[in-house]
Order: sequence, then structure tokens, then C-alpha cells
Amino acid sequence: MGVRNNERGISFESTGTASQETGWTVLDLFSGAGGMSVGFSRHDDFRIIGAVDYEVSKPSYGPRSLECNKTYARNIGVNPFNENLADLEPAQLRDMLHDRHENGWDGSLDVLISCAPCTGFSRVSGKNHMRDDPRNALVRRTALFVKEFKPSVFLMENTRELIMGRFNNHYGALRHELEHQGYLVAGAIHFLDAFGLPQRRERALVIAVRDGLELRTLEDLWRGFRVRPEATTVRRAISHLPPIAAGERHPDDPMHEAPSFASRTSYDRMRAIPQDGGGWGMLVGHPEEGRLLTPSMKRIAAAKKWGSHPDIYGRLWWDRPAITIKRECANQGNGRYSHPEQDRLLSVREMAILQGFPIDYQFEGGLANRYRHIGDAVPPVISYQLAHVAAWSLGRDRPKLTDVLMPRTRLDPKDLVEVPAPEQRRLALA
Repeated sequence: MGVRNNERGISFESTGTASQETGWTVLDLFSGAGGMSVGFSRHDDFRIIGAVDYEVSKPSYGPRSLECNKTYARNIGVNPFNENLADLEPAQLRDMLHDRHENGWDGSLDVLISCAPCTGFSRVSGKNHMRDDPRNALVRRTALFVKEFKPSVFLMENTRELIMGRFNNHYGALRHELEHQGYLVAGAIHFLDAFGLPQRRERALVIAVRDGLELRTLEDLWRGFRVRPEATTVRRAISHLPPIAAGERHPDDPMHEAPSFASRTSYDRMRAIPQDGGGWGMLVGHPEEGRLLTPSMKRIAAAKKWGSHPDIYGRLWWDRPAITIKRECANQGNGRYSHPEQDRLLSVREMAILQGFPIDYQFEGGLANRYRHIGDAVPPVISYQLAHVAAWSLGRDRPKLTDVLMPRTRLDPKDLVEVPAPEQRRLALA
């Protein structure tokens, strides 16, 4: 696959996805649109032997409504099994993989990925502070798949509440079982812009290796270096893309598409919000305040209880990382997802770049689902680094940091800064 710049902005070329016949084997549970898998599939040492996702868009929509398996297959070259991992037994999955590969897989597994749903842990939903969502049990159920497949390396990504939230007992149970099976486990919470993502995204990462292997982490990979702050800004990430209007798709890239507005009032509200970080709260006192503000906005403004509400319908700042991109990012009323200057929601391509996808990644399904694929995903710029971490644990030499920057993303070797030894010691003690 390739992308070239031209006077109009970008041009997409696709030559397909090459299949890998050799390499360390990877199985991806809860594979979604492939955010974690693509980091491994684009690393020469790995091959994806299988993936599983039930494709639930919303609980009320049921399975196969998310359409993410089509996106996964298009980009990774593997058709995921559409199975409910709450019911599927690990031995059944092993049989399914043997049937698919016939004599092409000896049954061993090097890397198991299990990014169980984060919806039940996320602090965004007030219900999650009060009740333990049944989906959270999928975290501890993962231990059954580890026991069956005995991977050398195990990886999980989730919201920070997995480790520090009220219902972190699920993580505690998983960790206990992994250690009982002989794994060394590291679980930590990170702001991913520290590793080059142009987004302020706080996530929990769990890495485990079988006893006898060296446990490596992202901190080990980045020790002695940091990213220049300007490299993780919205400006660096998407300012090169050509302008489009709401409801328009750019002819050179079908993913550079933004939804239209539901009403003239919504469009006028967007136009009235100041550029480069403006929010609807700045419309209080506007000559057309009565028409542009919704009833809930008026109640919030009257009570002066702003909280995080100014973020909805808000514009991103050019010279900061994006805010956290969540699953329901297809609507301006769900967060600060509007373009810094253009009067529209970020396009699918812009949202994907801010989520760390390479410029050649293609999303399938309806427009709202394509945004969900992005919001649900592990950022590929991070999964590519995790693939290098896994290879390091599996016996490769420590990779050069310039080699772990995912191709076809905006991060460049010139963005890496060596941290002086005194500062390294200070950070280690912090």
C-alpha cells in the first residue's frame, strides 16, 4: 500500500495485504477493526493466525452490527471468527484454528492479545461507578485462553479503570491466574502521547511473559528518550489534509469524509463557535444565543455548573494533542471532535490519524460504524511499538527507537529527543 502527496493533498493507492507464511504467531481476541493486530502484521517477525470479534455495535443492536470484521479482513488479510468470547470455549477456538490452517499451524502460540471491552470500566458512564458491568468478567475469563494456548507473550489494553477503578478485582483475578500459570506480569497506566500518539489518551497496558523470558515494557523501550511536544499536536497530525465541507468526501481518499449536519441550527452553531479550541460556552451572550443554544446548554449556563460539558460541540486546538477519542465520536454532541477551523466534525481519516492509524488504513461499513471502529481501537502507533517490545522479549536485540515509529504515520525520527542522564534519574525517582 502507498500514499503520495500532491497539490490537492493526498492520493490513496492500494496494492493489497501480503500474507505472512512464517514468523511468531499471534492470536487476537476482541480484535475489532485491527488496531492491535496491524502493529504486529506490519512487523516482519510476526504473522496473525486468527482473530475473534462478536461485532456488537450497541447492546440493543446485537451481533454483527458493528461491521468491524470487514475492516479487519481488508487491512490484516485474515477473516475474524464472529464468536461470542463469553461463551466460546478455548478448546473450541483451538479446533477452529486447526480446521482453518489444516497443516499450516503446529498449535503453538507466541503472542495472545485480549483487549476485552472497556465500556463497563470507563468512568465516562456514571453507571460504572455503581454497578459491575457483566462484560467486565471477560477480563478474568481471558485467563482460560491463556491456559489453553500457553502463549509466550500476553497483551491487554483497556481504560485506566481496569487497574485503578472500583471494579479492578477483575484485573486482580487475571493477574493472579497469570502468575499462578508461571507468567511475569507488568500492568501500568500511561498517557499515550508520551509515546508519540497525537492524542491525550490515558490507558492501562498489561504485558506478561512466560517465566524464563525477559519482561520488557514500553517504558524500557523509551528509556532515555522522549517525543518533542510539537510532534503530538493536532496541527502536525492533520493540517496537511485538504479541506472538505460537512457531508463531503474527498475524491482522492474515500476515508476523508465528514457527516453532514442534522439541521441548519446545528450548522449555524458550529460556524459561530470560535476557531482553534472554541466551545459552545463561548456562545453565551451571542446575539443569537436563544436560537443556537440547546435547552440543556441554557440550563448548564444558568446554573454555572460547567464540568466537562463545554467539550461537546467543541473544536480541537491546533497546537495541543487531541482529546480522548471515544467510541461514539461520530457526533459533535458527544465531545470535542470538531475541526479546529473548518465547520464540521473531523473526517474519518482525520479521526483515524489522531488515533494513530497509518494513512493507508481503510474502514468498512456505514459512516457511524467507521467512527466506532476508530474509537474502539488500540492506537496502531502504540501496537507497532508493542510488537517490537514483544519481539525483544522473545529474543530479538533491543530495537532502535527510530525503528519502532510506525511507517505511514506522522511521527518522524527527528521528533525523538534524548533525555540527559540527570533528568533520567530524576524521572526514575518521581
